[in-house]
Amino acid sequence: MTAQAVGVAGAVFGTIGALAAFPLRLAAREVERQHGQLRRGVTRRTTHVVFGRTLLAKAGLTKIGDAEIERRVAAERTVGRTLISENGFLRLLGLMKAPEASSLSRQSLIEQSRLSGADLDLLSLFDAFEHDGEPYSFRDLILARKYAGLVAGGATWGAIARSVHRSGPVASLTAKSLNVGSQHGRADAIYLEGGQSELDGQLLFDLGAAAHGDDTLEELFSEAEAAEEGGDHDAAAALYQRCLAIDPGDAIAAFNRANCLRAGGHATDAAHDYARAIKLDPAFVEAWFNLAGLMSEEGRVASARRHLQRAIALDKNYADPVFNLARLEFDAGNLEEARRLWSRYLELDAESEWAGVAAKGVQFVDMQLARTAG
Repeated sequence: MTAQAVGVAGAVFGTIGALAAFPLRLAAREVERQHGQLRRGVTRRTTHVVFGRTLLAKAGLTKIGDAEIERRVAAERTVGRTLISENGFLRLLGLMKAPEASSLSRQSLIEQSRLSGADLDLLSLFDAFEHDGEPYSFRDLILARKYAGLVAGGATWGAIARSVHRSGPVASLTAKSLNVGSQHGRADAIYLEGGQSELDGQLLFDLGAAAHGDDTLEELFSEAEAAEEGGDHDAAAALYQRCLAIDPGDAIAAFNRANCLRAGGHATDAAHDYARAIKLDPAFVEAWFNLAGLMSEEGRVASARRHLQRAIALDKNYADPVFNLARLEFDAGNLEEARRLWSRYLELDAESEWAGVAAKGVQFVDMQLARTAG
């Protein structure tokens, strides 16, 4: 077994943003060869999240783009997933040469460069250093000091990250002087001293040389996600359908389309796409759960019960299906089973608003059972 396979085997990788340097379908094939899984997007089974660099270009077009990236990074880190940069992912797969040996810790880099920990982590996640994590190299320290100076001059981590990749290999910037400002009046652009080669913070990626057949799919998927987030469910469903026409094996696209169809009131079609997602990925627990919800809305209680039970069997720590199954059993008059499930829910979630409902459910059943016994 190779060194790369040790880190990949058994892992479930999800992507946020398209990869800038490598087709996702080829990366997925290599991950599968090394006994892992790679899916577009993030699900409950995702253990590692890869942040693709094209996310930077899209974020640079909006004022809230970088803030949204920061939110996604914080959310994924909070739930305990391992965050990986695009280069880090390719190195893990053995598809990109690892940089030379290094020895600087994250804390040492922060102390010696005066770059904040938050900026260091985000710049590392988007490959603005030679290494994507500790241990860092001396060249990384030089870069960190340069970036700290740019931040002090008014640049944001996002502007820096969008800019540095335009110059070629990141390590080459160690020998160049970077400054904030622009001959063209953009205060957060980064340029080489003398103005000979401006590193444009907005126009980062020249993807022509690395164009591949996945570009259309990635663009469609991004458009679909944006339409879904904007509440245009019919447009999103149509875009996800186009994604599925290109890649019929994409369980995430089928699941997302089902959610959009359900939100748009197309229950039958939504059920079909949930089933399609499950057929493509039988362990897709969210698809089982959402299909159960749809079945419950349609009054198909037995089917809803089976799907909820399947979701719980797949992920014993998934609290939502436990709660919904408890409510379903309560409505059916199966009080003892409802109590057992609500108690289990409280083991998984003791603080939310739903936990309060579950606790009241347990108390109510106890009162009913006590009256019956009396």
